[in-house]
Amino acid sequence: MLQYFYMEEIFDVLDSHGGFTGQTATRSICHSQGLWHRAIVVFIISTDGKKVLLQKRSQDKRLWPGLWDVAVGGHVDAGEFSYQAAIREAKEELGLDLQPQALIHIGSSISENIDNNIINRHFNDYFVTHLDLDPTKVILQSKEVAEVKWVSVPEFEAFLKGNTVSVTNKPVCWDYYRHYLQSQV
Repeated sequence: MLQYFYMEEIFDVLDSHGGFTGQTATRSICHSQGLWHRAIVVFIISTDGKKVLLQKRSQDKRLWPGLWDVAVGGHVDAGEFSYQAAIREAKEELGLDLQPQALIHIGSSISENIDNNIINRHFNDYFVTHLDLDPTKVILQSKEVAEVKWVSVPEFEAFLKGNTVSVTNKPVCWDYYRHYLQSQV
């Protein structure tokens, strides 16, 4: 009889300045105790710069279930660099094979989200990649992602403006997206 075991993610624990403490902890420990750890975001923009890809989070997610979010996001595993996590998460969530040279690192920030007994303290690294894809051909990780869609840059701006009902509460993250898009005009 085959048995499947869930291996919980393990993260490097950071100090309040982003330095390595030499400790690791599981995802559940980090989130229940509010331990600082790394996360990544990958913004996917069409090669002509006119559209952005959004993902709708699965209803199974503990934070922001069913809300629209960045194309790719996730945690950095222990011993992993942020760009490696970006590549891994793009493969896991959307079935995309990204190369390191396709990722543009556009900045970093810290964030704290406290919701549903989760204390999520991140040092975030933001990446952009430019590519064209057919959303109907993307291989979604159903436990994480319900759907993806392209929206035009003006639609994206309108979508975010005052929309607190269907979009994740990540103001700094969205600001990085906007700032990058504005820098490309």
